[in-house]
Amino acid sequence: MRKTGKLDYIEMAAVGGTLDHVKSFYSAAFGWTFTDYGPDYAAFAEGLDGGFQAEVPAKPLPILYSEALEETLAAVEDAGGTIVKPIFSFPGGRRFHFTDPAGNELAVWGE
Repeated sequence: MRKTGKLDYIEMAAVGGTLDHVKSFYSAAFGWTFTDYGPDYAAFAEGLDGGFQAEVPAKPLPILYSEALEETLAAVEDAGGTIVKPIFSFPGGRRFHFTDPAGNELAVWGE
């Protein structure tokens, strides 16, 4: 069951090689399987769902879930977070990105 604020997904970069190279590594090393969503994104479901994305900064992006996206955005701002990408649509839902007071970037998504 998804609950607001729970870690739900993680996105990682596929830099320093190609997306196929990264998929081959995780497949060979750990037996992971992937679902491709276009040429620049491959998702996995290996305990914690996530995906690799080509051409993004080489830092993992933790993604939290929200049952009420606008309310969560307001709570993040009220708590001192900085919105770095306002709410936008993507295949599967909507999300926003923020940085916490330590400078870590996270995202929050909702359906």
